[in-house]
Amino acid sequence: MVSGRNRTKLNIKDKEGRELNQVDQFKYLGVTFSEEGGSETAVGERVKAAWQKWRELRPVIADKKIPTKLKTKLYTIGVRPVVLYGAECWTTEVKEENILEKTEMRMLRRIKGMTLIDKMKSEDIRKELGVGSIKSKARESRLRWFGHVHRREQESNLRQVMDMKVSGRRPRGRPRGRWRDLVDRDMRELRVVPEDADDRVFWRRRIRTADPSLG
Repeated sequence: MVSGRNRTKLNIKDKEGRELNQVDQFKYLGVTFSEEGGSETAVGERVKAAWQKWRELRPVIADKKIPTKLKTKLYTIGVRPVVLYGAECWTTEVKEENILEKTEMRMLRRIKGMTLIDKMKSEDIRKELGVGSIKSKARESRLRWFGHVHRREQESNLRQVMDMKVSGRRPRGRPRGRWRDLVDRDMRELRVVPEDADDRVFWRRRIRTADPSLG
């Protein structure tokens, strides 16, 4: 697979002379990569997986005898982690973030037995159920991974790749966002700097997005 603005045909063969198939996307360790780059495909696949998990839990969530608090707990420990699997490496843009938010709110409204017709604000639903924003949880995953890599030795391959500066000019037009640009934005929002990650306890406390009902 070749990732770039223009599709490039490659002719790669294995040691036995067999030509390898060129694909436009593939899945590695549960995360889907595409030739277009970005995270739109990966987010879409995680949303599908989350709805599959949701359907498995539907008998419990639809049972009116089960407390709403327990249903919310099932979402936060059984469904949301499925959505956010691999989120530490996503380079999400507004479109992907909106997909995550809409998916979560559809599930939370179903937990409450509501629809959009009820016209209850998303913030009020989150507050009542005690669920933090999935966008903030994705940010927490990114910064947790950043801190993990940042604390490695300078000679570490992971650290060198993360700190690498690629030479040359970016193409004209609005280029795709880069993972490090997103992390820098996250740190500005939380008013932290890379050096803060050296203190593991402090870093975890600052980047954590707690679910109000769970503390």
